[in-house]
Amino acid sequence: MSYIKYKKNNLFVENMSVKRLISKYKSPFYLYSKANIVENYEAFYSNFKKVDPLICFSVKANSNVQILKILKKMGSGADVVSGGELLKAIKSGIKPNKIVFSGVGKTEDEIKLAIRKNILLINVESENEAVLINKIAGNLKKKIAIGIRLNPDINAPTHKKISTGKAEDKFGLSKTNLISFCLNIKRLKNLKLNAISVHIGSQILSENPFKKTLKVLEEIIKKTKIYFKFIDLGGGFGIAYKKSDRKINLKNYSNLVEKFRKKYDCNIIFEPGRAILGNTAILVTKVQYLKKGSNKTFAILNAGMNDFMRTALYDAVHNIIPVIKNSKKNKGTLEFVGPICETTCKFIKYKKYQKLNQSDFVAISDVGAYGASLSSNYNTKPLIAEIIVKNSKARVIRKKQDIKNLLKQ
Repeated sequence: MSYIKYKKNNLFVENMSVKRLISKYKSPFYLYSKANIVENYEAFYSNFKKVDPLICFSVKANSNVQILKILKKMGSGADVVSGGELLKAIKSGIKPNKIVFSGVGKTEDEIKLAIRKNILLINVESENEAVLINKIAGNLKKKIAIGIRLNPDINAPTHKKISTGKAEDKFGLSKTNLISFCLNIKRLKNLKLNAISVHIGSQILSENPFKKTLKVLEEIIKKTKIYFKFIDLGGGFGIAYKKSDRKINLKNYSNLVEKFRKKYDCNIIFEPGRAILGNTAILVTKVQYLKKGSNKTFAILNAGMNDFMRTALYDAVHNIIPVIKNSKKNKGTLEFVGPICETTCKFIKYKKYQKLNQSDFVAISDVGAYGASLSSNYNTKPLIAEIIVKNSKARVIRKKQDIKNLLKQ
């Protein structure tokens, strides 16, 4: 079901008119649909119902505590990659025994925090990290459950900047090194090897890389003869940003995971982010100026790459839709750009678009994941508000940053 749609040419989120919110809140702002978030979570779990996985939402995709509270009520855990994300997950009410800590550069303080909070797993990315965790655990007189991250050397079809499973990438241990580590883990007496984790990239639209990953995991289990209580299969499940994007068939993948789970009697962990939040939000922004160029018209928005980084960082495609539709056509090419003093502060170009006027409002689509969480104060701009809609009511879940507070920093 689409929760972001037009009613009589006016854009609505659930039963709330975006135009009405514009009159109340200063743009730009993020606008989420709660019903969409709930539906996406339920759909994801339904696809893997036979597997009965622990879903650990990837907090880096969206770290708003109010969003995390919604997911917690749905039964979600959290995948975190920093001490800050760990504290946000706990603040939202997510139980420590549903939290896994990943990432290649955990600091001593972050490791101590994870140990003291008694989280489910610390996913180790290198032998040196394991040695440090073992030392800290010994000092704290604790025995710590860890997972070891595999780098399966699988080239998932995605943008090169979000590929994480190739041999050249910084993440995890190679198959050979991981097997060696598993066979020598007993020397680290304060660690208990409970899991293998793997995450091969983001925005993946094919099941094939995931199938290949399962085969590598089988090989490791057979060679080490170790029982792993958990297999953390990560996330990376893509969504359709463009009409041409083929959605991944989670049912097919689920059948393979179920066979794997039964064969090795393990518990499955998934770390979805984009699959849960991606299509649940828009970024409402104003056409600040229209500017004639030599071969196109620039629609200069009051939202920029500081507010939404994905297009500048990953060449990502996000459609921009008008808040109020009309039947008039724009003449020539129209390019939506932002105000930041970088050439890469641009969003999308259209050869055909409706006629726009200065001060019209538009919405950048599919910004629920890696939108607000990637935003910054670049060009000394305040962070923008986040608003969530439930049916016909809206509430602010992050206030717009006060410029006065920003200037104190």
